[in-house]
Amino acid sequence: MTPDDSFNSGVKRPGSARFNFNELIFEDRVHQTIYTEEEIFQEEMSKVFGGVWVYLAHESQIPENDNFVTSKLGLRPIIVVRDSTGRIRALYNRCTHRGATVCRSQQGSAKSFACPYHGWSYFNSGKISGVPWPDGYADDFSDPKYNLAQVPRVQSYRGFIFGTLNPEMPSLESYLGGIKKPLDEWLDRHPGGTLSFCDANRLKFNGNWKLLYDNSADGYHVIFSHRSLLAMENRLVERDEDDKGMSYYKTSPDNAPFYVKVFENGHHYKDKRPAVDTSPGGLWSIEGPHPGMEHYETKIREKLGKKAGRVLDLASSEPVNINIFPNLHILGNHVQVSQPISLTETDTTWWGTAVIDENDELYGCVDAVNALRMRTQESFPNFGELDDLMNFEQIQTGLAGAEDEWIYMHRGLGIPGRIKRDVDGYLIGPPTDEVFLRETMQVYKKIMMSEPNLVIERDIDAVFN
Repeated sequence: MTPDDSFNSGVKRPGSARFNFNELIFEDRVHQTIYTEEEIFQEEMSKVFGGVWVYLAHESQIPENDNFVTSKLGLRPIIVVRDSTGRIRALYNRCTHRGATVCRSQQGSAKSFACPYHGWSYFNSGKISGVPWPDGYADDFSDPKYNLAQVPRVQSYRGFIFGTLNPEMPSLESYLGGIKKPLDEWLDRHPGGTLSFCDANRLKFNGNWKLLYDNSADGYHVIFSHRSLLAMENRLVERDEDDKGMSYYKTSPDNAPFYVKVFENGHHYKDKRPAVDTSPGGLWSIEGPHPGMEHYETKIREKLGKKAGRVLDLASSEPVNINIFPNLHILGNHVQVSQPISLTETDTTWWGTAVIDENDELYGCVDAVNALRMRTQESFPNFGELDDLMNFEQIQTGLAGAEDEWIYMHRGLGIPGRIKRDVDGYLIGPPTDEVFLRETMQVYKKIMMSEPNLVIERDIDAVFN
């Protein structure tokens, strides 16, 4: 990495010097400014979406050499590519000549990228490969400064690809910390401990990106915001047997057996499995009705008999919320990725996931299971997430009342014995408590008060670590 590649060298960037985060973020409340101030948003794009490990893509999206998928690191357009040698890179989607994007497809296969503006071209390693009419330049194009910029540190954990511009960040595994355990458990329920991304639901809301993360382990809102979803999931059952979907929220969730757990670095986890039957077939028994599911269920039961329950459970939504700061969420069988667009605009993509069964652990039923997964995965993004996005937009609208300054997050705070620590020292609370939000905001405050020295890389032979 050269000094020229430092984001802090010679350029005065917008700062938050006039914001004292010790006066904006307290244990029980945060100031509305962190959701409404443009300067703070710009700092976040540097210190959060640049300074920590940010989720970029999944390896199943680039399974072979020369495969690519476009992504973003904050506002920075990125090409995540498995280059011709098999190395995974995250290239800036920006021509080094005049800045135009060199890749305008969401996903595909390419050994090189060419800028449509003036024709400069690059190998998928990022190395410049050609400049039209080079005699018009007095430059030596072997200079690495003409290669595409790329994210200097790109690492993958069990197929999930992350990147950071911060050379001082610990390894990805260290950053993930305790959240690796629930992530491992979620993956290991699948044959071979892996899965594949498939088609996505792409949504957008007019609100700050943090509103989505604030909600990602919130069990307080479910029974109020998702009433129509709960009713839909239980529309074909008897009134005294309405136990489909998230019905476990209906009866005093404060005292329910499930919980929220807080990990380091802003990650957290809501484990709802203690509230449901997890014996073979238990998850399938609470799956709400979906068009066409009866055909596949009958097919699997006729073929597998008593073994059908465990196989059908793979088509059901695993009752967990795994949240990895700042932009990755796993809910049921979905993988949700949030992407800030502006201070008050956020994209959210819900990826479906498919089972890979190379060793036939599902006894020839993998296609039926994946067909069912696509049906069950249509439920929440279409009928539940829209409730949440409306809430986020209405929060952003409400925050325009600048004189009413504070947002509270004190549910469960100060009640003796309510928040505990597990054997590993991680905080655990009832699923309706806001302990996860309080702890995340302390991590966020620390990040926003830091001054990371962000860098980019242009030497294609540099070792990424």
